[in-house]
Amino acid sequence: MRTLLNIIWLIFGGLWLALGYFLAGILMCILIVTIPFGIAAFRIGVYALWPFGKTVVGKPTAGVGSLVGNVIWLLLSGIWLAIGHVVSAVAMAITVIGIPLAIANLKMIPISLMPLGKDIVDVGRPGPAGRSAT
Repeated sequence: MRTLLNIIWLIFGGLWLALGYFLAGILMCILIVTIPFGIAAFRIGVYALWPFGKTVVGKPTAGVGSLVGNVIWLLLSGIWLAIGHVVSAVAMAITVIGIPLAIANLKMIPISLMPLGKDIVDVGRPGPAGRSAT
């Protein structure tokens, strides 16, 4: 079922969302200071291509640097990417088949706003510090 949802997701919105993340990543990699934001954008872009079967967990080692970086990210790219998720979720929720996709879209908004200090792991695989990612 995950594979079917991922294929439908990819066709009806995942590709466009991932391209948005990849564009943000390229723009962030132009300046040396914002390269960590670019890496985070590319990581989330891959997650946006194939989100079912993966989940987001917090890194226990994330500290003040992640918080400061997230505020900068929020101002530079996070708001625009979150708006893209909301628009895509509304469009997907119009049909019955699209409702699970819209819910997945809405679940991606927190990581689009605050990506630093988070890990994307497979569902069922232990996350950081041995915690289960389910």
